Amino acid sequence: MSLRERLQIALKDAMKAKEAERLSTLRLINAAIKDREIAGRGGEGGDQEVGDPEILAIMGKMVKQRQESARAYEEGGRLELAEKELNEVRVIEEFLPRQLSLDEIEVAVKAAIAEAGATSIRDMGRVMAVLKGKHTGQMDFGAVGPKVKDLLG
Repeated sequence: MSLRERLQIALKDAMKAKEAERLSTLRLINAAIKDREIAGRGGEGGDQEVGDPEILAIMGKMVKQRQESARAYEEGGRLELAEKELNEVRVIEEFLPRQLSLDEIEVAVKAAIAEAGATSIRDMGRVMAVLKGKHTGQMDFGAVGPKVKDLLG
């Protein structure tokens, strides 16, 4: 079952169960996916649906945005808003693959370096492309970048 189908089933279940917050978050996910599809309609072959890897990337970005917002709300003393953001994160994370541990990330980075045949910092883009191809949604690529630099530097 595709990620899009799982989202649609969850949306219907949330409607039936009258879970307003969950329903709202699922609608936000669907809206973000629709936005990406509309943005992709520009040129040739423009009416394509967004695939699972891209949906995972969208949801990963949504989680990161909400975590940053929750942190800002907490610093500003707006705990009720921070809690709302964190509830949205929990709903989104239900559809994301399990996050890799630090040890698993290190193994994945070393494997990607070997697969890309990387020998210097100039090869970092190829290593990151391998990682994104295999581990989208499983790791924070912003945090992995410095680790790749260290191993290549």
